Amino acid sequence: MRILDDKRSITHPLSSFVQEEPYRSEEGRNMNILGVSADSVVPPPAEVVEDMGTSEPLIGTMDIFLLGISLTIGVYWFFIRGRNEQNSIDIGALKVTPNTTSSSSSAGLIEKMKTSGRNVVVFYGSQTGTAEEFAGRLAKDCQRYGMKGMAVDPEEVEMEDLPQLSEIENSMAIFCMATYGEGDPTDNSQEFYEWLQEGSVDLTGVKYAVFGLGNKTYEHYNEMGVFVDKKLEVLGAERIFELGLGDDDANIEEDFVTWREKFWPAVCENFGVEATGDESSIRQYSPVFHGEEILKEKVFSGEAARLGSFNNQKPPYDARNPFLAPIQVNRELHKGGDRSCMHIEFNITDSKLRYEAGDHVAVYPMNDQGLVERIGKLLEVDLDTVFSLKNVDEEASKKHPFPCPTTYRTALSFYVDITSNPRTNVLKDIMDYATEQKDKDQLQLLSSSSPEGRNEYNEWVIKDSRNIVAVLEDLPSCKPPLDHLLELLPKLQARYYSISSSPKLYPNSIHITAVLVEYTTRVGRKAKGVATSWLQDKIPNGPDNVPRVPIYVRKSQFRLPFRPSTPVIMVGPGTGLAPFRGFIQERHHAKEDGKTLGDTVLFFGCRKKDEDFIYQDELMNYLENKTLSQMFVAYSRDQEKKVYVQHIMEEHKDTIWKILEDGGHIYVCGDARNMAPDVQKMLHTIICEKGGHSDTEAQDYIKKMQTKGRYACDVWS
Repeated sequence: MRILDDKRSITHPLSSFVQEEPYRSEEGRNMNILGVSADSVVPPPAEVVEDMGTSEPLIGTMDIFLLGISLTIGVYWFFIRGRNEQNSIDIGALKVTPNTTSSSSSAGLIEKMKTSGRNVVVFYGSQTGTAEEFAGRLAKDCQRYGMKGMAVDPEEVEMEDLPQLSEIENSMAIFCMATYGEGDPTDNSQEFYEWLQEGSVDLTGVKYAVFGLGNKTYEHYNEMGVFVDKKLEVLGAERIFELGLGDDDANIEEDFVTWREKFWPAVCENFGVEATGDESSIRQYSPVFHGEEILKEKVFSGEAARLGSFNNQKPPYDARNPFLAPIQVNRELHKGGDRSCMHIEFNITDSKLRYEAGDHVAVYPMNDQGLVERIGKLLEVDLDTVFSLKNVDEEASKKHPFPCPTTYRTALSFYVDITSNPRTNVLKDIMDYATEQKDKDQLQLLSSSSPEGRNEYNEWVIKDSRNIVAVLEDLPSCKPPLDHLLELLPKLQARYYSISSSPKLYPNSIHITAVLVEYTTRVGRKAKGVATSWLQDKIPNGPDNVPRVPIYVRKSQFRLPFRPSTPVIMVGPGTGLAPFRGFIQERHHAKEDGKTLGDTVLFFGCRKKDEDFIYQDELMNYLENKTLSQMFVAYSRDQEKKVYVQHIMEEHKDTIWKILEDGGHIYVCGDARNMAPDVQKMLHTIICEKGGHSDTEAQDYIKKMQTKGRYACDVWS
């Protein structure tokens, strides 16, 4: 899921909005009717009149008949069908022209590379923007080695023509591939993944390297990167450097920098090139400042892609066109303590948004305005300045890093991430703007790939939780131009929440359950979660004061069994209860419809019964009306020894084993780092003890459950 990919914009002539990508069918492929494009319409061949000879009348009865048919066809073609085809051109999505050139987008990419002198293409499979960011950095690196590269979204090209890359001298393809969910490809690399799986292409002559992005807390660590690296070799491509694996649970920036530092020397050796020695910052975008002549309605004010979309809402709603959902409920769930957990309901009446229990809802947040103002003050700029960032490479498909024109204030509020730890490339690029030597030295050390530099970055940036605002405060002589800083900062991403409701009971609203994130860093700064701190203040107050939030629904495979009679076990401590609230509502609806329910067992956990047992009254009601068969709760702080969900699972081994043997499903939601692995270990123990299985057999048992969709996890780190 991406906030904004900034692909080439095309104007839709009927609705007058900017569409960020070509029209796509449900399969996600570029629409192309009969292999014909839409730039012009060529009439059918002229009718050919046969020479009937001199001995026959010039025009016979049959000739008149045939001529009449021909004239009828001609009139239809030129006046009726021609007009319809002209209408299809006006629509813009289903344009038709003769196929005089290849309709393949990838062929266009290869041709563009040839004509612009590029020899390196960096493909990225990105869900949160990190892989795209790394791809951009690698493409930018090429200039330091006398090469010319470009970062490309594989969804926007026809990967079937990748073999043509070998036609370019000294060419290579680099793949920055993130793994998403349970070992899945990202949304934008799904088609590429399926194409590689088919394995029908010969990539002999294509040179490549792969850097994978994953998280070791997940079972299928970096599966997409490993798959692409192996599959390209099987298909005949030549690996020029070893697979790199980045771990987001540790320090993915360090992993990437370490791999990158070794990768480029290997490239130099393979292609016989040398580094130019120029380490100066190379800007990808140039600023354009707009005066009072620009109309206010032509300036983006936080829209994800389509200018004016917040003022003129039109379905369908998705990542590029979120729905401004009114918040109809925002209430506190905790009964005490110093933490906060919010129950929020988004009104989706008449939006045509559809969801199922188990889906996720994406929320586009706004950065803390105090931090935005602080950046403006530190850099001494007018935040209401209207500007654009324009790609200096005219051939690049990505013209702007975010919607332009806009104001500094809007960019800092909606488009860039100002709360995460800045990566080393950002610190390196702003180093030259420091006027005090000590500040410059510190930035140079932080961005260095030396052991000392990596250690300092880990301590000063990561462990001290410094964001870009803190960096500018602590190194006060560093005052980069704000337009350059905005170019360097990553995109502000949507935040995803497990939906905690069922459309069977709430067809016109989507509920979420969110813990407010607030903490103090080890250097004493207050830190807040971007989305939860923003949502905290969005409390409806009468019909004239209803806050609205940009959202869209992301489908999930986290689903209840089709038959309500299938028994289920749900394990969800804390806000891991969220999707199970929707599941329980779903089962309650089935019960009210007279359907037989299988065992429905919930294992829940919280700190203290009297403080953070969320939805307690609801759950007790479901127990009383037999929607829930059993509920077991672990209170981790109500006694001297901490008790977690895996501990109460151990107390109910017989119940769990019986449900598993009866064909039941088990669902786990919550923390991926500790809880989910501990739950799986306990499940493994139960299978061994109650089923009499060996360790290997228990592992196979769990694998078969996962394969059959009987064991599913919705976890986060």
